[in-house]
Amino acid sequence: MRITAIREIAVPLQGNISNSLVNFAEHTVSLVALVSDTVRHGRPVIGYAFDSIGRYAQPGLLRERFIPRLLAARPEALLNEDGTAFDPARASSAMMRNEKPGGHGDRAAAVGALELAFWDLNAKLRDEPAYRGIARHAGRAPGSGSAQVYAAGGYYYDSGDPVRRLKEEFQAYRDQGFVKFKMKIGGASLSQDLARIEAALAVAGEGANLAVDANGRFDLPTALAYARAMEPYGLRWYEEIGDPLDYELNSQVAHAYAGPIATGENLFSLPDVNNLLRFGGMRPATDILQMDAGLAYGLTEYLRMVAAVERAGFSRGCLHPHGGHLINLHIAAGLGLGGCEAYPGVFQPFGGYPAQCALGAGQVRPTDAPGFGLEQKQELAPYIAALATGSA
Repeated sequence: MRITAIREIAVPLQGNISNSLVNFAEHTVSLVALVSDTVRHGRPVIGYAFDSIGRYAQPGLLRERFIPRLLAARPEALLNEDGTAFDPARASSAMMRNEKPGGHGDRAAAVGALELAFWDLNAKLRDEPAYRGIARHAGRAPGSGSAQVYAAGGYYYDSGDPVRRLKEEFQAYRDQGFVKFKMKIGGASLSQDLARIEAALAVAGEGANLAVDANGRFDLPTALAYARAMEPYGLRWYEEIGDPLDYELNSQVAHAYAGPIATGENLFSLPDVNNLLRFGGMRPATDILQMDAGLAYGLTEYLRMVAAVERAGFSRGCLHPHGGHLINLHIAAGLGLGGCEAYPGVFQPFGGYPAQCALGAGQVRPTDAPGFGLEQKQELAPYIAALATGSA
C-alpha cells in the first residue's frame, strides 16, 4: 500500500466580506489529494483535505518541501505497525524532516492539509465516515456522530444597512435550524457594534446564544472598554480579543471580564497552547479553546493539544474548533468536543455542510459517506474532479 501521487490546488474563497482586520476577497485555501495504489470500482482511492479557512494557501511550501518529502519516503515508513493503514503521525514526521523548531505559521497549515488527507484516505480504505476512525484512534466510542454547531456570520459588508442586514442574515440561519450564533466586532465604533449586537440578540433571543469575535484587533484599553459595555448582555463568549500571542492582554481581560472568553484559533503548535494555558489567564470552568487542526499540523498535533488541555483541568466541552467546515465537524463528533463552528452563508466553496447532513436544534450529523465526505459538497466538486484527474 503506497501513495502514487500527491496533488494540490489553491482555491479562491468566494465573497467580499471583512472582519475587524481582514477582507477575505483575496484569500485562498490549499486543497490537496493523496492518490493511493488501491483501486476500487476502476479508480484509485484518494484522500482529500484542506488547510481550513482564514489564512492563505501554501502552494510553495507544499510543492517545494512537504510533498517531495512524502514522495521520497519509503512506502512502509508511512504505514502503521502492521501495514494495514497509513499512519498520519509517521507522515507528519516525514514531512517535518530537517525543519527547525518554532516558526510555525503557514508551515503548520501546509503540513496540516496533508496530514488530514491521510485521515480521509484511511477512512475511505475502511469504507467508513472519518469521525468513526478518529473516535477509534482516540479510544472512544463513535456515538451518533453529531456535534453541536453555531452559525458564524455577522461580518462587515461593503453595502447596505449593517444592522438590518445582520438581523436578516441571522434570521436566515435560524430558519435553517441554528440556535446559536457568532458575529464580528471591532470593525466599527463601540456604539455601532453595540447596536449590531442588540440586532443579533433580537434573533438569538438571549446572550447565551450569541458570541462575539474581535479577530485580534484590540489593544488593552479598547478590549476592556468593550468588556465593560458587553458584560450586561451575558454573551456566550468574547473571542480573539487581542493579538493571539499577547497572553498578558488575554489574562488581564480574563481577570476583568466575568463572562467567558475564547481564543486559540491562531495558535499552531502544542508549545503555543501550553503557553496560553500557563500565562493567558484562561479559566477551566469558564473559557473556550478554539485550536484548529487544519492550521496546526493536523490531527496528530491537535490530539496532543487536547491532552494538554485536559491535563490543565479543562474538559473537552470547552473545545470548539475554529473553521466551519466538514473536517472540523468530523473531528468534533469523533472526539466528543463541545462543538464547532459552521459557515452556512460564507466562505464557499469550503464553508458549511452538504444538504445530506442532518441539521436540527443546533446539532449537525455528518453523513455516512466514507472519509470527510468532501465529495458531497457540490461547491467543491469541480476542484476535486480536477485533482482526481490530475488536470488541476
